[in-house]
Amino acid sequence: MLLISHRGNLNGPNSELENSPEYIESALKQGFDVETDIWANGSELFLGHDQPQYKINLDFLNSYKDRLFIHCKSLEALDYMSNLDGFNYFWHQNDDYTLTSKGYIWTYPNKSVTKKNILVIKEKINKDKLPNCLGICSDYVFLYK
Repeated sequence: MLLISHRGNLNGPNSELENSPEYIESALKQGFDVETDIWANGSELFLGHDQPQYKINLDFLNSYKDRLFIHCKSLEALDYMSNLDGFNYFWHQNDDYTLTSKGYIWTYPNKSVTKKNILVIKEKINKDKLPNCLGICSDYVFLYK
C-alpha cells in the first residue's frame, strides 16, 4: 500500500510547517511519498495550502518527481504543470474522485474505493481498518507504516 504524507505531516496536522520544503523533504527522507499544494505566478512556483507561501524552483520538484502527488491549487498551477513531463499532478475541490496525470484515482474522504484508489483519510483510524485500496494520504501516515 502506498503511504502518502499529507503536506509533509506524519503524526498529525502541523499548520506551521506543512508544505514547507524542509518539512516535505523530511517526510520523503523517512520513506513516504508526499502530497503537496502548489501555486504558480507566471514562471514562479510556490508551495502552500490556502495561498502561495514558500517559493520553490523547478529543481526542487524535479528532485522528488517520482514521489510527489502535486495538488494544483489554481488554474495557473494546473496550466504550468500540464506543460511538464513526468509529474504526477491533479486539481480538485470537493469532487468525490479525480484522476491524477499518472492515472491514480484520488479519492475524497469516506468515499468507496477499489484497489486502484488512493483514499484521503483525515482522522486517525486503526491500522487493521484501512480499506483495501492502492494507497492512503493522511496527516497520520506514520501510524500505518
